[in-house]
Amino acid sequence: MHAVKSEAAILAGTGTDSSLAASLAAAIDPLKQQHDDDHEYNAWRDEHPCILQHFDTFLERVNGKRVAVFLDYDGTLTPIVNNPDNAVLSPQMRDTVRQVAHLFPTAIISGRGRDKVEGFVQLPELFYAGSHGMDIAGPKDDHSNLTPHNFQAAAEFRPMIDQLYHDLCKRLQDIPGASVEHNNFCVSAHFRNCATEHWQQVVVAVNESVAAQQAQLHVTRGRKVLEVRPQVDWDKGRALLHLLEVLGLQQQADVLPIYIGDDKTDEDAFRALQDHTGIGILVSTKAKPTAAAFTSYACSPGDRTSMGQSGLSSGLTMV
Repeated sequence: MHAVKSEAAILAGTGTDSSLAASLAAAIDPLKQQHDDDHEYNAWRDEHPCILQHFDTFLERVNGKRVAVFLDYDGTLTPIVNNPDNAVLSPQMRDTVRQVAHLFPTAIISGRGRDKVEGFVQLPELFYAGSHGMDIAGPKDDHSNLTPHNFQAAAEFRPMIDQLYHDLCKRLQDIPGASVEHNNFCVSAHFRNCATEHWQQVVVAVNESVAAQQAQLHVTRGRKVLEVRPQVDWDKGRALLHLLEVLGLQQQADVLPIYIGDDKTDEDAFRALQDHTGIGILVSTKAKPTAAAFTSYACSPGDRTSMGQSGLSSGLTMV
């Protein structure tokens, strides 16, 4: 493992409208609204500085440390897309992740099914933690010096998740734009493509499906998606700590774990890093509450969408 020596809120996903007063104010005085937005954004950025603009500060923390890298997938390595099956990793980003994995132990922790993420990324040298970290495996590279590992935190829930998937497919089949995704140990109900008058029907259907099994299942919200997960004490933060232990890196003063993510579920990993002197990096175009130390993608109010893949790619390469 290499020590670093050189430069290397739609949280709920509901699309909730603003208040009538705020809408009228924005319509009457758009310049004032933009000014207020920029002020709020700048205050947030001061608290969670852009890593690409404060890279010297970042280097001070990682210099001489043994780094381990943990990455979300959707919205972090790839843009959010209307069809989840089209969230294909670009060749540029794949090369970047490959370079990072050559230097540091690297894992992808996603809400997706592990097999789907592996199929998108196609890098056998990585660890993969799917279903929000409940399904962990890797690496599968014969040339890796890391010991292969397999772990499932909610294996006994698989039959229940299978049944829930079939039930939701029936319930959502007549809701325009809705779709259901089986992620092995959790189920995702997507309403990104639903019209405003239809997405609430998805919420109702999911809640009705889970109502009789609330002791075993619970619903969380992501970016225009509802995710049903087993009631187990496990999340992306627990998966990150588990992988650090597997790697023999937990609670060592010279180890610095880094997690990059964009969604509400990634906050579990950011909070875990706060307790273990790691660094969280939030990929976001909007100011929102976060436990991450740094942000990426959005480094100035007037340039909230231009950093994108290239910005994150540059940051990963420099690490």
